[in-house]
Amino acid sequence: MIDSHCHLNYKGLVEDPNGVLTRARAAGVTGMLNISTRASEWDAVIGAAEREEDVWASVGIHPHEADEHPDVDRAQLVTRAAHPRVVGIGETGLDYYYDKSDRARQQASFRAHIGAARDTALPIIIHTRDAEEDTIAILRDEMGQGAFTGVIHCFTASGDFADAAMELGLFISISGIVTFKNAKDLQETAARLPLDRLLIETDSPFLAPVPHRGRPCEPAFVADTARFLATLRGETLDDLVAATTTNFFALFAKAA
Repeated sequence: MIDSHCHLNYKGLVEDPNGVLTRARAAGVTGMLNISTRASEWDAVIGAAEREEDVWASVGIHPHEADEHPDVDRAQLVTRAAHPRVVGIGETGLDYYYDKSDRARQQASFRAHIGAARDTALPIIIHTRDAEEDTIAILRDEMGQGAFTGVIHCFTASGDFADAAMELGLFISISGIVTFKNAKDLQETAARLPLDRLLIETDSPFLAPVPHRGRPCEPAFVADTARFLATLRGETLDDLVAATTTNFFALFAKAA
């Protein structure tokens, strides 16, 4: 199976890189997409992908970091994305829950990333929190200017948002949050998502699924999310893993 979104260079994982990868592989994880959130991480994230054949990289600026990266534009993203191990643009998007960056700056950065995704034909990795209306409005507007692909990562939004995103051709990635007892709305949405639009992820070292709550999350735990999700959807684990792996390589075609 593929962990479609993790942060291998973050505290909680970076202290034991070999152990993290060994445990992931033992759990059946055959690929990990290592996500960047600020420009200072790009070299390290790409470096991990250069060293490990089952790790890929992204380049991007998280919406929390938008104020700190006013000079990171579409052209810079395109240039760094030319590296053979970079398979996606992001993560990017809008976060109005914490508002750590000015909303206009977040929106401008989001559009720059979409432009880079369009220029490179790489998928965009989208973070959205408490910003459904603006996120979908920007996606629709940008899609009207030229097609691109992407994924709503660590999905926690409404069912209506999921439907709107899929209408635009986007994929939906489910994290360990789906295993939480209070995630009933998310579980209802995850249970009905089309199997051919579904990805799984950890967002490690954050959001460890049951039964690992309270520990740093790691890519191996995507197996726990997969098992829960398969049961929730009434599918076999083998079918869910096969489909989400196929979907990953369909979306992140450069990884194939």
